[in-house]
Amino acid sequence: MLSHVDKENLPTMVDVSDKAVTKRTAVARATVVFPDEFSRDHLADYQETFHTKKGPVLDTAIIAGVQAAKQTHHLFPFCHPIPLEDCRVSFEWAEEDKLTIDCSVRATHKTGVEMEALTGATVAALTVYDMCKALSHRIRISDVRLISKTGGKRDFRE
Repeated sequence: MLSHVDKENLPTMVDVSDKAVTKRTAVARATVVFPDEFSRDHLADYQETFHTKKGPVLDTAIIAGVQAAKQTHHLFPFCHPIPLEDCRVSFEWAEEDKLTIDCSVRATHKTGVEMEALTGATVAALTVYDMCKALSHRIRISDVRLISKTGGKRDFRE
């Protein structure tokens, strides 16, 4: 049964009033794939500092990802506002042309933080795209997914 549908099949926010407050964590990942011509011509020069004319790409993506995670309840109608205790955005060059972005989130609350982690990773990836699109519009964002979560009814690990 879907959790955001009531007995009359109408959309609803989940009532968390009877849930226990527990430590909740989540890690989400997004991948930014740069096109071949971008990686050959540009990426080697950018991997260390990764600045474009718009500024420091990764630094800006960190700020955007954290800001987005904190605002998740404004974007999704049935997400509860959650006071995040920690949010981190990190990057790793998975291959020459693939940037992996992880967003990890922690809160002590009655409901999970998966949506906050997914939102943070996705917005960080969109920020990388926005700051690099002048170099190529063939940049792809792919494979956005939940990597792990703890707390609540059950833990999850990919």
